[in-house]
Amino acid sequence: MPDTTTLDQATAMIEQAWGRPIEALESLAVRRPGDDPLLRTALHIRSALVITDTAGAVHQDRLHALTRPGHVPAFYDLERVTSSAADLRITQAESRTFRQALGHVIEAREAAATAAQAPAVRLTQAAVARSGHSPPALSPSPDPPAPSATVGPSVAGLGPHR
Repeated sequence: MPDTTTLDQATAMIEQAWGRPIEALESLAVRRPGDDPLLRTALHIRSALVITDTAGAVHQDRLHALTRPGHVPAFYDLERVTSSAADLRITQAESRTFRQALGHVIEAREAAATAAQAPAVRLTQAAVARSGHSPPALSPSPDPPAPSATVGPSVAGLGPHR
């Protein structure tokens, strides 16, 4: 069984966060783009992952072809091997960055959902405070004592004076 790609992980993250299959979410984002801007952002990141996933597969296939077993690459192929390996690493780094960005979008969605509930909690707390059922407010603490004056010369005054 092949390893899951970054694209597969991103798709699973989006489906889990929004609770629907990716096909339904894509059609929803196209039909009503203004309803959920975070969904559109997540799907935009996923589309970038589709591109990097495809590019990564191309670079990996090229690298496998150049380094197949029993084949000694020619001198002029060494540059192609090196550039293909570097391109593959860049593509993998881009994929990880896109996946992290997707994680931040999902965290922002969860924070927005929590913030939508927060005004109700604050209103409830304010109502309880106005009704007199809250504990009395504590008096402010007294000011901290002022530092005592030092007696004797200061540390800077110990050296020779000009």
